Amino acid sequence: MAATRMPGQRWYTPYLFALPALVLFGVFFAWPAVTAIQLSVLHYDVVSPPTFAGTDNFTRMLGDERFWKSLLNSVLFLVGMFPLLVVLPLLLAVLVNQKLPGIRTFRMLYYLPVVTSMVAVGVAWEYVFHQQGVLNWLLTAFGLLDQPIQYLLDPFWALPALVLVEGWKSMGFYMMIYLAGLQTIPTSLYEAAKVDGAGAWVRLRRITVPLMAPYIAVAFTMEMLDSMQAFTSIYVMTRGGPQDATLTLGYYIWSAAFEHYEMGYASAMGLVLWVLMIGMALLNHRINKGQAVVA
Repeated sequence: MAATRMPGQRWYTPYLFALPALVLFGVFFAWPAVTAIQLSVLHYDVVSPPTFAGTDNFTRMLGDERFWKSLLNSVLFLVGMFPLLVVLPLLLAVLVNQKLPGIRTFRMLYYLPVVTSMVAVGVAWEYVFHQQGVLNWLLTAFGLLDQPIQYLLDPFWALPALVLVEGWKSMGFYMMIYLAGLQTIPTSLYEAAKVDGAGAWVRLRRITVPLMAPYIAVAFTMEMLDSMQAFTSIYVMTRGGPQDATLTLGYYIWSAAFEHYEMGYASAMGLVLWVLMIGMALLNHRINKGQAVVA
C-alpha cells in the first residue's frame, strides 16, 4: 500500500530531514574509510609524494613482530576488561537498583569517573601505581608485599594496571546500561520467586541474568570495540612500554602514523583493526541473535 503524503509535501522532504545525518556519516565515516583504503596501498610519509605499494604494507604486517605483539596485547586487554565491564557492572547495577539509603549519591559518585577526562585519570593513577604511591603503601602496610613494585615499569604488571584504570573509569557507564535494563523487569517476578523460597543468588541466576541477556550482549559488543581501540590511557601512562608490554594495536597504528609518518602502513593496520572489530561485532550479534535491544 502506497504511503500517503501530507498536503504540500514534496517527495524530497524526508531526505532533507536525513541530510544532516548523511553529511556527518559521509564526513566522519565514509570519506575517512575510503581514504584509509587508498592509503593502505601506498607508501606515503606526508613529505614525499605517495607511491604505489600494492600489497607491500599487508605483507610487511605478516613479518612484523611488533604488529603481532600489539594484536596479542589488544586481545589480552579485551579479555581483562570483560569481567570489569560486562560482569561486575551487572552486579553493581543489581546493588544500586535496591531502595537503600544514600543509593542515589552512590550512583552519582560511581558515575563520576565516566565524565572525567582520561588524561586526568591517567595522571592520577600514575601516582597510585608509583613505587612510593598509595597502592604500594597499602600492600606493604598489610604485609602483602615485601618491597614496592614499579607497576608501570614492570612488563608483567603494566598491562593489568592499564586494564584496571580503563575498567575503573568506564564501569559506571556500563552499570547505567544494566540499571536501565533492570528497571524493565517486573518486580512481580522477584516477589513470586521470594514466595517460592528463592534466595538472592537463585533470583540473580534464574531471573535477572536471562532477562538481561540483550543488555549483556550490547555491553559485550561495546566492551570489545572499546578494548580494541584503547589509546589514551596508554599514551598518558606508558607510551606502549615497557618493552612493548602495553603496545596495543590502536596505539601502534597511531605511532606508525604520527611518530614515524608511515601513513600507508598505519592505514593498512587500521583496516585490519576495522575488519576485526566488525567481525567481532557480527559474531556477537549472531551468538545473541534475537536478543538485541534498541539503545
